[in-house]
Amino acid sequence: MASEHDYLSETHIIGEDTHQWIVRVDDCPALEQRHISHVGVGDAAVPYRIVRTRLSGSYIHGSLGGEGRMLLDGRWRTMRRNMMSFAPAHGLHAFHAVPESRWQYCWLRYLPSAPRSVVGTIAPIMQHFDPEPMKHAILGLYSEVFHGQGDTASCVMWVDTIERYISRFADPWRRDPRIVAVFDAVMPTLEKHWTIEEMADIAHVSTEHLRRISLKVFGRSPMQQLTQLRMQHAAHLLATTDEPVEEIAVRVGYQSPFAFSKTFKRMKGVSPSHFRHHSRE
Repeated sequence: MASEHDYLSETHIIGEDTHQWIVRVDDCPALEQRHISHVGVGDAAVPYRIVRTRLSGSYIHGSLGGEGRMLLDGRWRTMRRNMMSFAPAHGLHAFHAVPESRWQYCWLRYLPSAPRSVVGTIAPIMQHFDPEPMKHAILGLYSEVFHGQGDTASCVMWVDTIERYISRFADPWRRDPRIVAVFDAVMPTLEKHWTIEEMADIAHVSTEHLRRISLKVFGRSPMQQLTQLRMQHAAHLLATTDEPVEEIAVRVGYQSPFAFSKTFKRMKGVSPSHFRHHSRE
């Protein structure tokens, strides 16, 4: 499956039958204050297709109805009503409409300077979550900017509502101090040979209980989440530094460059060198 992504190139096709309501940072200073590039609501049909081979800022996408396809975390998935996703910066990300089906959605794109675009404890997320409130907040902002008075206080209110709702989707792990303690310790030391026993000791729970907690908040086991974070950090280093792949492998816990490259390609869809090449284009 990973090799199927090699043919993808930067693409931005909207099409005459796709309609979008977008507020960009140039339209609304309140977005810039929150490091948001743009927000929008859309109703798409074929040939709508977006491919980002070097996503510079993280991306939130909510499916409101109909059906579309999304490439996230190295694999294609079907997006239907009440599904939301988070794509970290520096990753390969793509989505498109499918024949004989319209697709309704809303989204938020962060600037590269946003805290959510910087390497952190958020790995790719896709799960069931109702994006309807996010849609209404975006349309409220759109109405104020383009059909209202552009009142600054009102715009700030709408942007704050959007951000707070996204926090409910993207940050559930922050409400569990055990998970916070574990990944606050893990993130600065990705090069360490972590075991689940060490993580469980930090959380003061059994290894099995830590697995259950991690699956609930991340949809992954603790070790799978660790691998995600390592690959996310590796992608950041590949995109923003000239460090050799061998050194990056060591910095994220791999003594073998071959093992690192194999894991990176499995999870990102392309090899480290291919990823770096596209990120510098």
